[in-house]
Amino acid sequence: MATPLFSYRKFWAECFGPAPELPMSRAEMDALGWDSCDIIIVTGDAYVDHPSFGMAVIGRLLEAQGFRVGIIAQPDWTSTADFEALGAPNLFFGVAAGNMDSMINRYTADKKRRNDDAYTPGNTGDKRPDRAVIVYSQRLREAYRQVPLVIGSIEASLRRIAHYDYWSDKIRRSILLDSSADLLLYGNAERAIVALAHRLAAGETIHSIRDLRGTAFVRKRVPDDWAVIDSTSIDVVGPVSAPLNPYIDTTSAACATKSDAAVAAEPVTLVGNASEQDAQAVIRIPSFEQVREDPALYAHASRVLHKETNPHNARPLVQAHGEREVWLNAPPIPLETDELDMVFELPYTRLPHSAYGDARIVAYEMIRHSVNIMRGCFGGCTFCSITEHEGRIIQNRSEDSIIREIEQIRDTSPAFTGVISDLGGPTANMWRLACNSREVEAKCRKLSCVFPGICKNLNTDQTPLVKLYRRAREVQGVKKVLIASGLRYDLAVQTPEYVEELVTHHVGGYLKIAPEHTEDGPLSKMMKPGIGSYEQFKAMFEKYSLAAGKKQYLIPYFIAAHPGTSDNDMLHLALWLKSNKYRADQVQTFYPSPMATATAMYHSGKNPLKRVTHKSDSMPTVRGLSQRRLHKAFLRYHDPDNWPILRQALKKMGRSDLIGNGSKQLVPARQPARQHPVVAPGTRPFATQHNGVVKVPGRRKRTTRR
Repeated sequence: MATPLFSYRKFWAECFGPAPELPMSRAEMDALGWDSCDIIIVTGDAYVDHPSFGMAVIGRLLEAQGFRVGIIAQPDWTSTADFEALGAPNLFFGVAAGNMDSMINRYTADKKRRNDDAYTPGNTGDKRPDRAVIVYSQRLREAYRQVPLVIGSIEASLRRIAHYDYWSDKIRRSILLDSSADLLLYGNAERAIVALAHRLAAGETIHSIRDLRGTAFVRKRVPDDWAVIDSTSIDVVGPVSAPLNPYIDTTSAACATKSDAAVAAEPVTLVGNASEQDAQAVIRIPSFEQVREDPALYAHASRVLHKETNPHNARPLVQAHGEREVWLNAPPIPLETDELDMVFELPYTRLPHSAYGDARIVAYEMIRHSVNIMRGCFGGCTFCSITEHEGRIIQNRSEDSIIREIEQIRDTSPAFTGVISDLGGPTANMWRLACNSREVEAKCRKLSCVFPGICKNLNTDQTPLVKLYRRAREVQGVKKVLIASGLRYDLAVQTPEYVEELVTHHVGGYLKIAPEHTEDGPLSKMMKPGIGSYEQFKAMFEKYSLAAGKKQYLIPYFIAAHPGTSDNDMLHLALWLKSNKYRADQVQTFYPSPMATATAMYHSGKNPLKRVTHKSDSMPTVRGLSQRRLHKAFLRYHDPDNWPILRQALKKMGRSDLIGNGSKQLVPARQPARQHPVVAPGTRPFATQHNGVVKVPGRRKRTTRR
């Protein structure tokens, strides 16, 4: 049972009360009457005091516990001067890269440097370093070697074990070692950071705190009183008397019942000093050196890590790095609704820090009038890091809390025009959806509740969300409530009333949707539903749009070059796009983010959705730049710049019949005399409309908290 988040006795500095905005300078500290900070947060983002920004959530939460919190935002990392601006904290430094991974923030999928940064005033791209958590930590160690150092945010969270690094094309060590941090907090870190702060304030040392969920640290060896399970034995059939294998078949559409599990289970072998009765067991995954040299072991380690993410049954993991052990405690217990409400209703100004003046912060402008209603995602898409970071169990805010935030926006935002830009989260329509059985949920190790089909134990009733939408748009002063977060269309169609409400009242002309592909091969590696689910949703969308008398469009997104995708798969997707008269303006190429399951596929050529051995079948991966460009070209088959590479590929694939000017042919036989925007024969453009031309915009950067 987790300690309630707001049940701790407040620290003595509570007497100072909440700060108008958390201080970023000594002058601000002096104005507040502070002689020092108890905790200082260093972040790669500009400081925006809004609940969609991680540093604000953690800062305000710690403040509510009675601690004095300072912010060092986007420091100059070439010296220690900016890191010394607030002095040494009494308890610890917290280091975060920001809402996004710094490498994904700074580089495109083709490894080209970006010139912009939505989280920086003025949208400039030079205010954060590569691998920000490591660089900031190194400067802090230079300035304050003895002060405890805690790292977090999505950048640290997704690098907590040895991981494939796309930008250097090699396996890197756990970020704990490269940063020399004392403790790493992964996932949504509220419980861990509050408990840590109070325990340090009570006199415990950071090196003695080894039992917090959602933390990782380095130790010399596994304690003697812990049983050790060798992960490479988990899928090996042993004696009948051995414990049941927790990693039973994950391909069934429903969670296994008790009788199913008894039939499907395979025994595992415990090694070291373990026994069946040991309550304290840790799983040893292959070492850094092993996964660096053996891609199959890397895929295996990824599979085991993802199977140990349910906070109700996950066990600690340990991974050797030379003579040291990187230890991961079990994931944090999700916040209850009342706790999440209190986190979102802390005294945020909902504005950038006043030091930025009138400078534009694009990420803030995108979300300032949006409301986050939930956390987590049980979709399990292999290319996405949300599940790894926030977990599969949905954490919900209450309806009343959401309405209060809408009213606060209406009453306090000078820029509010009556439009709430989003009621959502990682997935717009997972609010209040959960397993029907707490007992089943506590035992489940499935990576997705909706793949390959919707689990029979999943509650898919979205009528409570319909009620929330209706109540939100009835708030006085609110003219429109839009839904801009990603939507699970396979869930949406389970509640037609939800689709009708959404389409009739909450679409601003265009609705983004992500089928990602049309072919079963890549879709099965993405853990996405078949294109039939999209077609079903599309039919409902058009039906309700017509009934409402509105001209509205779906904006479907697709991914090029995802692991498991062949050239033929991309060809069939291009033909589907043309037959449906779709023309994409910008497209998404697969981006191998650290720790994602699809990244393990990309690096290893193995499929960790199934048991991995050295004899496992290899799967196609798109690694070469020329093939990545070809897959991207298939998505933009209508662009004359892509016609030469497509003609060459079609000839090589034996599909010269698709070259020509016919309605069923993909690309013309000749280049136009002048290069200018052209609509391919038989197609119509779609999405945002300007002068009769409709285009599909590129994906915006995802705002991922902590």
